[in-house]
Amino acid sequence: MTNGPAQAESIILDEACRSGPELILATKPYAVDSSLRSWWVVLSTTTLLVAVVAGTLFAPHWTLKLGCSVLSGLLLLRLFVIYHDQQHHAILPKSKAAEWFMRGFGILSLSPSSIWRASHNHHHNHNSKIKGSHIGSFPIMTREHFEKARKSARWLYLFMRHPLTILFGYLTIFLHGMCLRPFVTKLREHWDCLIAVVIHFGIAAWLLVSFGWQAWLLTQVIPHFIASAIGSYLFYAQHNFPDVSFYDKSGWTYDRAALESSSYMKMGPLMSWFSANIGYHHIHHLNARIPFYRLPEVLEAIPELRQPKVTSLSPLEIYRCLRLKVWDVQQQKMVALDGSVK
Repeated sequence: MTNGPAQAESIILDEACRSGPELILATKPYAVDSSLRSWWVVLSTTTLLVAVVAGTLFAPHWTLKLGCSVLSGLLLLRLFVIYHDQQHHAILPKSKAAEWFMRGFGILSLSPSSIWRASHNHHHNHNSKIKGSHIGSFPIMTREHFEKARKSARWLYLFMRHPLTILFGYLTIFLHGMCLRPFVTKLREHWDCLIAVVIHFGIAAWLLVSFGWQAWLLTQVIPHFIASAIGSYLFYAQHNFPDVSFYDKSGWTYDRAALESSSYMKMGPLMSWFSANIGYHHIHHLNARIPFYRLPEVLEAIPELRQPKVTSLSPLEIYRCLRLKVWDVQQQKMVALDGSVK
């Protein structure tokens, strides 16, 4: 008769062989929303955000105002990831109140629901494909394709992946990419993008007239800059890291893309809270219906997920991720470019 520890070890080894649909199915028990917990994270984060935004306007000293401004940016990041979860129907999937609340937040955060859902769902369905993954994500070229492309195409490609483009994601990715461009190209489909731009500049005008340029800077510009810069980098680095894999159509599967083309980004407890566990990105891509607050539980429970491809927010890791430019087919990895574009 098999003893207890040996039997448990055998079960774990058997479980560790799961892949494909079987592995995805193993995550299904965790894709269950707790309405009470979800409403708590939504309302508590919103309350904190409103409080620190008020602090940027009414705190008695400029140092307190600046501190509130930075906190506003971090809380805006947290609420954005929570919004991202709700848009996946991972939390509050049947609540009309949550749907309308989050639609409003999407407009205020320059990521309207119409364009976010369309582009982000495409990203999940085409993650790690060499062709077709550029919608809702950073573009990928093979070295051969890059070298044969026109100079203008190479310049645009490098611009979209440039560290300054990511740093100024407030303007490049959110205001332009998520609002102005969709509105101009498909007005009827993305009318909420126009509303987002009008409201954003309306708030700016109100702050400037009522409180002055310092209040505008602390209440709107700095928080959006912080949230957008961190959010843009997290989204970039979790699919553009040294060990990432990309595939053509013949080698692509959904679970393989999740586990080999999406990273687990190690963070401290504080940053994990502000980023609402977005670092568990390989699990999120395996099953986007798992609420963010259950992702650590999934990592502990499923053996196959405990050896992910890892990144972090250390300066060295950030440098290693940002220098990657093209996919080298021969080496089967992302590499930096040798020399400048000619």
